[in-house]
Order: sequence, then C-alpha cells, then structure tokens
Amino acid sequence: MREKKTNEMKLILQSRSQNEGVARIAVSGFLSSLDPTIEEINDIKTAVSEAVTNCIVHAYEESVGTIYITCQMYGKTVHIKIRDTGCGIEDVEKAMTPLYTTKGDERSGLGFAVMESFMDGLRVKSIPGKGTTVYMKKTIFGK
Repeated sequence: MREKKTNEMKLILQSRSQNEGVARIAVSGFLSSLDPTIEEINDIKTAVSEAVTNCIVHAYEESVGTIYITCQMYGKTVHIKIRDTGCGIEDVEKAMTPLYTTKGDERSGLGFAVMESFMDGLRVKSIPGKGTTVYMKKTIFGK
C-alpha cells in the first residue's frame, strides 16, 4: 500500500529551451525538504532534464507548446509526472530503445535510457496526436 501523499507541486512551462533549467531547479528545490544526497538530486535533475528536453525537441518540434510537471511526495518517495500535448509517440517501446532517434545524427537516442538509469521507476504513455506522459519515481534515502 502506498503511503499518504505528504506534499505536491505543479508547474506549467512553455516548451522553450531556457525552461529546461527552470524545471530542474524547481524540482530540486521542491525535494530539498527530503534532504537528498548530491547524487540523488543530480540523478533526479538529469532525468527531469531529459524528459523536458524530449518535450521541447520532439513533442512540439517547430512550435511552442505547454509542459506540465507534477511532483508528489509519498513519505520519502517522489513521483514526477511530465506531460505534453504534442505530437505523441507512435511506438513507445521502440522509442525507449537505447540509441533509437528520429532526429538523425543531431540526437543520441539515449533520453529514456538515461531517465530509466537514474530513477527507480519509469513508465511512458503516449497517444499519437495527443501527447506523451512520462512517469518517474525515486525513493530518497538522504544524508
């Protein structure tokens, strides 16, 4: 049984490259009350950065859209949801394969692999033409 929700933050950003840093700082600030280690906070910031960058680069491509970020604490476990209403992903399983990219040589195709390696859980749901939601979770053991 999941613990009771102890705190929550919601953030809405435009899909502009400068907002990737805003998302990282906001999420890390929100988590500061859990007293995470530097490694834990860096892991989460990196995963958030990858998810937000995916929204900017892939979801809205040549336009500006909206990125919705929700962070919820359940005791020492944080759940992070990053959602867009962009183009969506046709084949999520294929998109999550390391080195797969639709952007040629300009992208490495490692975004989902990085998120998965730094978080305790990762799920991706997408509907073509409607958007994508990335769900991540991590337990903070702290200092």
